Amino acid sequence: MNAPWKPHGLIGRDPIQAFVCDDWTAEAVRPMLAEQGWSTEKVTKGGLRGAIQALSVSASPQILIVDLSDTSDPVGEIGNLAEVCEPGTIVIAVGQVNDVRLYRALLANGLHDYLLKPINPDQLRETIGQARAMLHTPRAMDMAPEKAPCSVTVIGARGGVGASTVAASLGWLMAERLGRTTGLLDLDVHFGTSALSLDLEPGRGLVDAIDNPSRIDGLFLERAMVKALEKLSVLSAEAPIAAPILTDGVAFTQLQDEMRANFETTIVDLPRDMLIQQPVLATSAQTIVLVTEFTLAAARDTIRLLSWFKTHAPQAQVLTVANRVHPAAQTEIAQSDFEGSIERPVDFLIPYDQKLVVQAAKAGKPIAELGKTSRTIAPLIALSELICAAGQASDRARGKRRLLEKLDIKAFLPKRARAN
Repeated sequence: MNAPWKPHGLIGRDPIQAFVCDDWTAEAVRPMLAEQGWSTEKVTKGGLRGAIQALSVSASPQILIVDLSDTSDPVGEIGNLAEVCEPGTIVIAVGQVNDVRLYRALLANGLHDYLLKPINPDQLRETIGQARAMLHTPRAMDMAPEKAPCSVTVIGARGGVGASTVAASLGWLMAERLGRTTGLLDLDVHFGTSALSLDLEPGRGLVDAIDNPSRIDGLFLERAMVKALEKLSVLSAEAPIAAPILTDGVAFTQLQDEMRANFETTIVDLPRDMLIQQPVLATSAQTIVLVTEFTLAAARDTIRLLSWFKTHAPQAQVLTVANRVHPAAQTEIAQSDFEGSIERPVDFLIPYDQKLVVQAAKAGKPIAELGKTSRTIAPLIALSELICAAGQASDRARGKRRLLEKLDIKAFLPKRARAN
């Protein structure tokens, strides 16, 4: 399962579903469902393979009973079930193999229990009762205070300034250092490097989303996104060069909205060319990180992009980040001249550490993970903390607006103003 478990994800799903291999087992399970007030039609033939096929195209139930009698490799096949099963689903397996090693292996793979056939009614009743109790017991993550959501768009002023490197490092820091569930969306569909920098296979999820925007929902994200860390998931692509992407942008907007609903932090690695075709992609971000460098071309494009953001994304906090900063004698433009040209100070300077960059590329890891002692990392840590602080401030502002909307503001105005 590639996306984080969320308690509200159980709402609206069937309470139970059973996939069995024989009539005797079906007749043993149906009375248990009837006792709980559940429909006995939720018991169907098909076993483990039927469950995998059915749940690949429909939502998972809260409790899933699955018969393993139709497979010779139940432990291996359970992995396939996990790929299509939504987070939070409690799985109860039944089978005819009486082997303690199998029992332990199944529990180690996340199953709640394994019952031997023929099924003992009392044992099944007790197991279902335990599962129901688990569904209604608050988990540690449920009781933890909810973090204010934040959305970040990372854009390079020029190609090759390292915007994707910054985006991947921010994703790692948000997930590992700040403990936030984080989704990283790489919108360079043909040449994106987010998955590559994290040593992942990108998959077809992003291309499928563009081709079929109507499919985009929380369940789609769980299956399409690739998990890099416990709290970091990536959605990217390596579409064939001969296959141009033709879209009106609806899929990109829906992806962003759905990711913001499912992750505490959403990071979009946005190629600057897409601002021309899909300007809406930047207009909804809380924070825009503009990655640049101290060159004449980068200064020109930074000026143009800052002006564009001021007009089209006035709500966003825009942070300028000078990446791969060399000693002053080796830069094309001095920092003071660069800042004079763009008429604002650079917010963060990231020194260039060639050894760290090479090491990270060889290991397939973000520089933030490998360079814990490098001076390159301190600005990235400060940047990630500032982004989160901005998200919390934005969340408080939204809460204040909601409170004001509930109040009768006219009651606090002078009589002359109320009349108007």
